[in-house]
Amino acid sequence: MAAAAAAGPSPGSGPGDSPEGPEGEAPERRRKAHGMLKLYYGLSEGEAAGRPAGPDPLDPTDLNGAHFDPEVYLDKLRRECPLAQLMDSETDMVRQIRALDSDMQTLVYENYNKFISATDTIRKMKNDFRKMEDEMDRLATNMAVITDFSARISATLQDRHERITKLAGVHALLRKLQFLFELPSRLTKCVELGAYGQAVRYQGRAQAVLQQYQHLPSFRAIQDDCRVITARLAQQLRQRFRCGPSALTQAPICARLLAVALPCVCFCVELLLALGEPKELRSLEAELGPSPPAPDVLEFTDHGGSGFVGGLCQVAAAYQELFAAQGPAGAEKLAAFARELGSRYFALVERRLAQEQGGGDNSLLVRALDRFHRRLRAPGALLAAAGLADAATEIVERVARERLGHHLQGLRAAFLGCLTDVRQALAAPRVAGKEGPGLAELLANVASSILSHIKASLAAVHLFTAKEVSFSNKPYFRGEFCSQGVREGLIVGFIRSMCQTAQSFCDSPGEKGGATPPALLLLLSRLCLDYETATISYILTLTDEQFLVQDQFPVTPVSTLCAEARETARRLLTHYVKVQGLVISQMLRKSVETRDWLSTLEPRNVRAVMKRVVEDTTAIDVQVGLLYEEGVRKAQSSDSSKRTFSVYSSSRQQGRYAPSYTPSAPMDTNLLSNIQKLFSERIDVFSPVEFNKVSVLTGIIKISLKTLLECVRLRTFGRFGLQQVQVDCHFLQLYLWRFVADEELVHLLLDEVVASAALRCPDPVPMEPSVVEVICERG
Repeated sequence: MAAAAAAGPSPGSGPGDSPEGPEGEAPERRRKAHGMLKLYYGLSEGEAAGRPAGPDPLDPTDLNGAHFDPEVYLDKLRRECPLAQLMDSETDMVRQIRALDSDMQTLVYENYNKFISATDTIRKMKNDFRKMEDEMDRLATNMAVITDFSARISATLQDRHERITKLAGVHALLRKLQFLFELPSRLTKCVELGAYGQAVRYQGRAQAVLQQYQHLPSFRAIQDDCRVITARLAQQLRQRFRCGPSALTQAPICARLLAVALPCVCFCVELLLALGEPKELRSLEAELGPSPPAPDVLEFTDHGGSGFVGGLCQVAAAYQELFAAQGPAGAEKLAAFARELGSRYFALVERRLAQEQGGGDNSLLVRALDRFHRRLRAPGALLAAAGLADAATEIVERVARERLGHHLQGLRAAFLGCLTDVRQALAAPRVAGKEGPGLAELLANVASSILSHIKASLAAVHLFTAKEVSFSNKPYFRGEFCSQGVREGLIVGFIRSMCQTAQSFCDSPGEKGGATPPALLLLLSRLCLDYETATISYILTLTDEQFLVQDQFPVTPVSTLCAEARETARRLLTHYVKVQGLVISQMLRKSVETRDWLSTLEPRNVRAVMKRVVEDTTAIDVQVGLLYEEGVRKAQSSDSSKRTFSVYSSSRQQGRYAPSYTPSAPMDTNLLSNIQKLFSERIDVFSPVEFNKVSVLTGIIKISLKTLLECVRLRTFGRFGLQQVQVDCHFLQLYLWRFVADEELVHLLLDEVVASAALRCPDPVPMEPSVVEVICERG
């Protein structure tokens, strides 16, 4: 824009708008100021004008442009706009002019008071500065007068000042001489009054002067008198040093006093020998005696820290101050002395801490260990060679390990206590009209109790890693304690101990699993399964969040623990199946072995033992259903009872036993049965048990029916004995098929039982199916 103005007059500008004249410089300055404002507010040419960017800035018809020409603008409006639009333009322009005029008046009114106030302030400042200039001139004049008077006074008093200085020096010297001449009497008086510290200070002030002027007879006499008095002072201090009320606390004071009168080496040895049996250690040992009750561990560590450790710090500081000239030899003597006393103190502390391992408040123990560790950091810094701080840290670490072991034993005891409560609840007699707690409730109680004990143990041992504890920043508590101590030793160790304890019930001697209730086996199996599915992961996650492991020690993966818990649950459930199967098998075996099957009467009813088997199986089904899901069954037939009955129907039995009825049978019955077994599905009695009710009941029923089959094979049956077996098997079939995963399993096993009885019968005449059905329905 400035270049265009310099080249010549712009289009639409008046003839007098020359860029060289004053009329051209004013618009140029306004354009520069306008451009700087647009640059400050970040506006483009169009935005600054309140319209979209794009029109030519040199347009003379642009109302907001710098080159606006009213004549050209009016000519354009008259040419292009009709009358109505011209009237509207006029109205709009009048409205804008009024708005701008109103805004300008508002600005003037708003800033008028500010302008007036600023003018008054400036006028007042001018008056104040004028007064201040007058005062500064007067001050400069006064300072010049004062300087002149001061110079004249100093010149007048110079001679007197020199004489006063000399007299003051003479007076000070006379006072020192007076002190030296009075020193023997002062020392004697201090010794008589027991003011040993004051006497030593007097001796210290005069010792250098007496040593320097000892060649003068008068000073030598004073020095000799002081030596005699100092020897007597040293004797009394030595007596107090050895027989004082508290050796460690009195030692630093007496040591500094004795250092004035005794040779350094001999006093160094005397100091350490005298402190060999401090009273503080004897006091701590007396607190651990059997007769009085021992104070709590926090009070004990406070006594030891304030008495023994504080005194040891004072002795070390005094020793290093007095005998620093001995060098490494003296430091080694002090370190050996501190190690010997420290070992005795640590032994007493460990004896007291050992009494806390059987119980007590864990927070109190941690506070005591914290104070014990904090107290020993000061002598550890003074006596680095003695290793007191490291020994204290080792004691704290050892106590932490023992505490972890104590909490592990506590968790084991809590788990065994829960099992004892479950045993008592299962063995408690049932009051009429009042049901005891179910297995699901017992399981929830055991799980919640164990989890609460685990959380309590974690909270207790977490105190060892709290930020406010002085030893929590040690490498052991930031690494090994968290990973190997808490996670592996406490949590993983307890989970594995719990699994081992549960598995021990599977190894109980005896045919019935010893005294272990089957319901307890079932409850433990479900508990271990719940741990495998969720609890182990939750506990380990909680442990890892509370104890941030910062080392590279290997840890047990969650999957490994879950696999161990699942294997324990599987073993317990398998053992439960075996125990319950053996219980029912015992009833069936005794019922077969104690009956005379050759001379039995014609069956009129189902034997009571078969009803008992069905009742026990139903009870087991209810019991297992409280803890395990139903499971998956194969598709059942539309009428399982009819189908089962057809297994023992006359057509099938006659087809199977036809050779035994016909003397001219071309094939032996045993051979026919063996051939049929080749084409039947093999039954695995002790197949793996799955974690559902159907699988558990299937395993129990397989064991029971297999036992019945083997017992039948060992007996000989008459006609009515065979029919009784037929009735019993049909009754079992009516009720047992609904408990198993595949009803064909029950059909095959019961079919084998009847077939074996028929093979062991010399006169195998089966009962009519309708009669069998009537007897079973009546039974």
